[in-house]
Amino acid sequence: MEGKEEDVRLGANKFSERQPIGTSAQTERDYVEPPPAPLFEPGELSSWSFYRAGIAEFIATFLFLYITILTVMGVVKSPTKCSTVGIQGIAWAFGGMIFALVYCTAGISGGHINPAVTFGLFLARKLSLTRALFYMVMQRLGAICGAGVVKGFQKGLYMSQGGGANAVNPGYTKGDGLGAEIIGTFVLVYTVFSATDAKRSARDSHVPILAPLPIGFAVFLVHLATIPITGTGINPARSLGAAIIYNRSHAWNDHWIFWVGPFIGAALAALYHQVVIRAIPFKSRA
Repeated sequence: MEGKEEDVRLGANKFSERQPIGTSAQTERDYVEPPPAPLFEPGELSSWSFYRAGIAEFIATFLFLYITILTVMGVVKSPTKCSTVGIQGIAWAFGGMIFALVYCTAGISGGHINPAVTFGLFLARKLSLTRALFYMVMQRLGAICGAGVVKGFQKGLYMSQGGGANAVNPGYTKGDGLGAEIIGTFVLVYTVFSATDAKRSARDSHVPILAPLPIGFAVFLVHLATIPITGTGINPARSLGAAIIYNRSHAWNDHWIFWVGPFIGAALAALYHQVVIRAIPFKSRA
């Protein structure tokens, strides 16, 4: 047992600079630029922290789909119960869950809960390809399980009301849907980068503590804007989980949009933040 405890202790810290969303946050006021994560980091595969982070991503995405899809089904079932619960209620469920789950998992996996966020951070060299792929697999599995549990609870309602699957709504073109997903994901991933920027963390100690709040609020605002267009994806795992469990043709007709759009948006956000925003010289107040 002593050997295992030692492995856990080392594993929790050995790759800590790769894990959190703000992976390079410093404990000192003076900022030192960390080296980029290597493309492959074989040592991670023997570290308990690597697998613990993947489990955290699975559970977080499971809970995310469970709460949000149940909320969607509840609003559909009782559209007139309260005039203020509708798009606003759904948007609060998505944004609120992201706020809570990022807060819970940021120190373990980074609280990505979204393959697009993982992809953007990978492009910025905040984590290795090994970890990025592992996260994406666990996020998808968690999303499928979360949507599956909702279907188990309310199968009739779930199947009759679309199962929370994303699709381009009538009156909008596929181009409209793609554009909404690109811009919406850009807003989210840009917020992630800005809220967890290591330069700001070194300068302003309150930034890491507050990081989950702007991220969750960004998700809330994007849902308010784009639920009428696509039902709001901006998270390929969320879209895939709902589509697989619902498994009807219209859930797959536009499904490519909810992968292409978020990944383009994430790439643009990573490019903008790394090339434009972080190009500004950092000056310590010390």
